[in-house]
Amino acid sequence: MSLVGKKAPSFKAQAVVNGGEIVTDFSLDQYVGKKYVLFFFYPKDFTFVCPTELHAFQEKLAEFEKRDVQVVACSTDTEQSHWGWLQMPKASGGIQGVKYPIVADTTKTISLNYDALFGDYDVDDNGNLIATGPMIAFRALYLIDKKGNIRHMLINDLPLGRNVDEALRVVDALQFNEENGEVCPANWTKGAEGLKASHDGIASYLAKH
Repeated sequence: MSLVGKKAPSFKAQAVVNGGEIVTDFSLDQYVGKKYVLFFFYPKDFTFVCPTELHAFQEKLAEFEKRDVQVVACSTDTEQSHWGWLQMPKASGGIQGVKYPIVADTTKTISLNYDALFGDYDVDDNGNLIATGPMIAFRALYLIDKKGNIRHMLINDLPLGRNVDEALRVVDALQFNEENGEVCPANWTKGAEGLKASHDGIASYLAKH
């Protein structure tokens, strides 16, 4: 079932913030009523596609911050693994320079609750607990509004990297709707005309386009 329109699942977990500080009991609840949250999962530390995504979000971090959005990443690796990867230079495949929080979902419960876990637990014929997949996170992304509700979600398979500009566009679309009460048609970008959510509004927009 889609999580869109529902409260974002709450959690407390270890995380690395500011590029090297390990904190306990990190939670997205701290942003409710204060900031939007762009919460994204990635499969594993020390891999190939993942650092390109984490660096891409860092490169656009100022754009998210201008929009009052807190970027937070998460994978099923440990906080120690996150910390080690953050100390490794970009030229060596590391993510040194990334400043937004990276959550350690070591229990895999965060990924599971966000429906982002690649795999599930089952029981074999002998009654033994088994895993039916690699038990790591898909490339999942969630836009959470200031009320703590999920307004957008995207889940990619492991080989498919995400478009950070598209994430920014969806933030702009949500904020445009909240500020103007108008909806955003196909391929809408910031500065473009919105569409009034009525028959007359739709007819008027289509007549112009």
